Amino acid sequence: MEERSAVVPAVAPSSLSCLRSLSSRGIRTIAVSETETAPEFYSRYCDENYVVPDPAVDFLGYRDALLTLAKRADVRTIVPIREEDVWALSKYRSAFAPHVTPLWPSVETLRSVYDRVRLMEVTEATGVSVPETQPLDEVDDWNREQIVKPRYAILTADYVSALDPAEIVHPGSVQFLEPGRKPDRGSLSEEMGHVPIVQEYVPGSEYALWALYDDGDVVSTCHKRQLRGYSYAGNTSVARKTADVPELEEAGRAVLDALDWHGPASVQFKRNAETGEFVLLEVNPRFWVSLECARQAGVDFAFHYWQLACNEPVRPQLDYETDVATHLLRGELLYLLILPDVSRERFSPSRGGENLHTVTSDSISIVREDIPLVEPPRLSAAARDVAASIYRQPHFDYFSVTDPAPFARDVLNVAIEMTSSTPDVVRGSGRKALDVISNFPP
Repeated sequence: MEERSAVVPAVAPSSLSCLRSLSSRGIRTIAVSETETAPEFYSRYCDENYVVPDPAVDFLGYRDALLTLAKRADVRTIVPIREEDVWALSKYRSAFAPHVTPLWPSVETLRSVYDRVRLMEVTEATGVSVPETQPLDEVDDWNREQIVKPRYAILTADYVSALDPAEIVHPGSVQFLEPGRKPDRGSLSEEMGHVPIVQEYVPGSEYALWALYDDGDVVSTCHKRQLRGYSYAGNTSVARKTADVPELEEAGRAVLDALDWHGPASVQFKRNAETGEFVLLEVNPRFWVSLECARQAGVDFAFHYWQLACNEPVRPQLDYETDVATHLLRGELLYLLILPDVSRERFSPSRGGENLHTVTSDSISIVREDIPLVEPPRLSAAARDVAASIYRQPHFDYFSVTDPAPFARDVLNVAIEMTSSTPDVVRGSGRKALDVISNFPP
């Protein structure tokens, strides 16, 4: 039988979900990462692994590494997990298309998605609600509840002329403004590498429509309600559950239909606590961090993606189990601030979009954060909520009794990062323990 393989960047919990999904169906998996300690490399569902150039340092080298794999006779697809993946595949579509089926948006569509001013214009034309949005240098009223965020989800020469054409930069994350206090526009623009935008703050819970599209036609969808993020103000989810909200489906599909979408996407919304309307936050043009949640509920997006890539008929899951929750255990601890401060660069949720296995001290929550506009929960109540949620729904992004090594490697990575002066003997002991765990029977 002909061997068929999928390339999966090993950079996020969604990477592991893809490996487990595809490998369990007899599809050979190839994981790639810029670090040899990527937890996904240690999964029993990972058939091959390669260390590739770091796209933050050598983006063209990373592109070329993906292209080399795409040219292999057994490789059928590359799964976009982070912004660098989808940007490389879209920007250099003509190079990849002869070797793997393009299952990602065109670079023109991607430019509209990554430009949040343009995205709000496209969305507003559909009738879906958007927050009032202005460039930072045009705002003159600082008495309202507002946030500052990058205008562009990524910075490239397409948006910032000073950048090298081969360069890709992540400009930072949301900052909450204190009403009545004028921010330092120059400092914010310098920090984000361009003139950011100011949006009205929308109170409410975060939701998402997870979707897979094929040339403008919907293939599969699933609804998410966020339970907790790295921050009590939101951010990347560390706990979430599936939902069934017809208004969310309608709003999310209206946005993707207007974009004539192709490939996977997560359409992020706030449900306005005062009006009940779904207000667009952003569109992530790739697979999302909490991919495992949908798989646990019965929607296997990774396998559907594979079927499309191989020109096979897809049987979409028209119904799925609601109220299925999954957890990123490390993220839950950071939400409560049980862990101490850690390295800012390595632990960044915004470096590479939602992904990476760790988070920055900027996003640590409850105990140390003091965010304007958002009232923090009581630590004791939050701890009870986390414990009860895990007890009721023991489903996890990493931890698995049948595939324990990725979780163990993730824990070891965090421990080493938090204690960078760890003696070699301690690190060696950790690796020996990991080897033992890796050999556990399934």
